[in-house]
Amino acid sequence: MPGRGKHRRPRTSPLTRGVVAVGTGGAALTLPLLGATQAGAAQPAQSAPAAQTAPQAAQPAKSLTYTVSKGDTLYRIADKYDVSGGWKQLYKDNRAVVGDDPRLIHPGLKLKVATTKAAAKKKATQSSAPAKPAGGVAKATPAAAKTYANNLDGWIREALDIMAQKGIPGSYDGIYRNIMRESSGNPQAINNWDSNAAKGTPSKGLLQVIDPTFAAYHVPGTPYDPYDPVANITAACNYAADRYGSIDNVFGPY
Repeated sequence: MPGRGKHRRPRTSPLTRGVVAVGTGGAALTLPLLGATQAGAAQPAQSAPAAQTAPQAAQPAKSLTYTVSKGDTLYRIADKYDVSGGWKQLYKDNRAVVGDDPRLIHPGLKLKVATTKAAAKKKATQSSAPAKPAGGVAKATPAAAKTYANNLDGWIREALDIMAQKGIPGSYDGIYRNIMRESSGNPQAINNWDSNAAKGTPSKGLLQVIDPTFAAYHVPGTPYDPYDPVANITAACNYAADRYGSIDNVFGPY
């Protein structure tokens, strides 16, 4: 909320006034006309040396060109760059190059993305760099360990971070869609009635992976347990990437 301050009136000149301009907060940015009116209502006297700072205008959306990589989806790109209107707006802006099916975007495709997030990230990175002390070398500050919620959302996000490190493609909505079809989000789910079960290898976990598949596509660094949510997701996505290109390309039993 914007604040105001007043100079104490000198005894020798009771008519002299001064105004101190302070930075605008979030409310002033959403109501720029109100902020401008308040600034103009209290003009300093000619003798007052205090300088006024005009409120900063909200940063307009900027357009950048994004080259699609393997495993990308419109949802993932829109989320990454904080596109106003989400993936639907991103698709609307690029329908001429994407085509009639928003699920099918190919590596190398160039999309126009309207965002303010890229500039904000760059500025935040520059301002967060540790200052180098005089006459010495700056000491690196260890990054805090990232934590995840112990629920479906947290499991998917942790799996995505591991997959990014291992080069395994996949998106949040692709993983979520397949989990809800295969297990309804139950990490202890097991199928004891289909052909795999009849052979002694029932499908298990969030993405219903059989033991031989889990063993072949288990991702190092995750528990060797098909019922472990993160291990199950990463193994299934590793398998889907090998067979279908990405878990995002799976829309039925696999």
